[in-house]
Amino acid sequence: MAIPVTRVNLDHNATTTLRPQVRALLGELLDASLGNPSSVHAAGRAARALLDEARAQAAVALRVREEELAFVGGATEALHLALHGAQRARGGGLVATSVEHHAVLGAVRRLAANGATTALVPVDASGRVDPEAVVAAARAVGAGVVAVQLANNELGTVQPVAAVKAALRSAGLQVTLVVDAAQAPGRIPCDMRALGADIAAFSAHKFGGPVGVGLLWVRSGTPFVPLGDGEGQEHGWRPGTEPVACIAAASLALELAQAEQPLAAEAMRANCLLLWNLLEASIPGLRLHGPRLHDPERLPNTLNLGLPGVDGRTLVARLDLAGLECSAGSACASGSLEPSHVLLACGFARDEARAALRLSLGRATSGEDIHMAVDILRRTFSPSR
Repeated sequence: MAIPVTRVNLDHNATTTLRPQVRALLGELLDASLGNPSSVHAAGRAARALLDEARAQAAVALRVREEELAFVGGATEALHLALHGAQRARGGGLVATSVEHHAVLGAVRRLAANGATTALVPVDASGRVDPEAVVAAARAVGAGVVAVQLANNELGTVQPVAAVKAALRSAGLQVTLVVDAAQAPGRIPCDMRALGADIAAFSAHKFGGPVGVGLLWVRSGTPFVPLGDGEGQEHGWRPGTEPVACIAAASLALELAQAEQPLAAEAMRANCLLLWNLLEASIPGLRLHGPRLHDPERLPNTLNLGLPGVDGRTLVARLDLAGLECSAGSACASGSLEPSHVLLACGFARDEARAALRLSLGRATSGEDIHMAVDILRRTFSPSR
C-alpha cells in the first residue's frame, strides 16, 4: 500500500511539532556560530548571555527561581537525576505510583537492586492514586522520596499532586516529592510551587520545543546530591557544555506554551470531545479508558480507546499505512510485545490492555484533522481482520 501524502498526526503525547517561532529562533542561533558558554572570549560571553536569558525566561514561565532550574537532555534524564539525587540526599525508601512513566519505574528498579526499599502504590480504574494510599506506602517503607506524575501520558489522568503533598504533611512525613510534569505545559496549569512539588521534570519536545532538551527543577532547600562528577555547568547537576541554541529555543517554547494554555486547552478539549462522539457513533463496542471526558482532572487532548477484538500494535501499523499517526501506549515502550503497564495497573485484563489505542491531539489539531482521522479509523477498523 502506498503511504498517503496527506497524514493526520494524533500522537502528540509522544512528541509534538516544533513551533514556527521556535524553529525560526533555532535556525537563527544555529547560524550564529555561538561559542562555548564557559569560555571567556566574546563568542563565549555571547553564548553565556543567551543561556542566562533562557534560564530567566523559563523561570518566569514556571514561576520558579532561576537558580532552581537546570537544563538537561530530557525528562527521562531529569527524572533519573531527580530520583537518584533525592534518594542519595534523603536516604530511606522510595514510593511511586504504579502508572509512572518507564523512566521512573526504571529508576525504582535500579534503586531497589542497590538495596533501597521501594513500593508501588496501586491506582483505581481511571488511573488515579489515593493520597492516603501514598501515605500508607510511605510509612511502610520509611520513604524519603515519593514520585507522583502530574499527568499520565497514556490515559490522560491528572493526579492529585497537591492532595498527596497535603496528606504527607498531615501525616508528619518528611519526604521529597518528585513530579513528572512532562505532559503538563500547554495543556493544564503547571505551577510546581502551588502543587507542593519539591523536584519536577519537563521535556521541551512535549510543548513545541526541540528534542534533546529538558528541565530539572529543584526547589531551594530540597536535599539533593548530584550524581555525576565533572565541571560546574548547570549547578553541577548536569555537567557538560550546554547546547545554547536548543536551550534558548526550548525556553521560548515553554513561555509560549504556558501563555496560551487556557485557550489551547479549551480548543483541544472541544476537538477531543468531537473525536470521541464521532468514533463512539461509528465503532460498535468502543470503550473509553481513564477518567470521564468531562472530568476536569484529565488532560484535554488525550483519548485512550478500547477496541474489541483488535491488537492495538497491529492496528497502529495499519492506521499508519492509511495516514493516521497514533500509538498503542507510551512511545518509549512502542517496541514491546507486553501490554501497557498502565492499563494493567488499572485492572484491565491482558487482552483488554493489548486492544488499546491512544489518540493525542496537539495545539494545531483542527476539526478537519478530526474528521479525517475518524474516516481513516472507520475504514481501517474491523474486529474480524
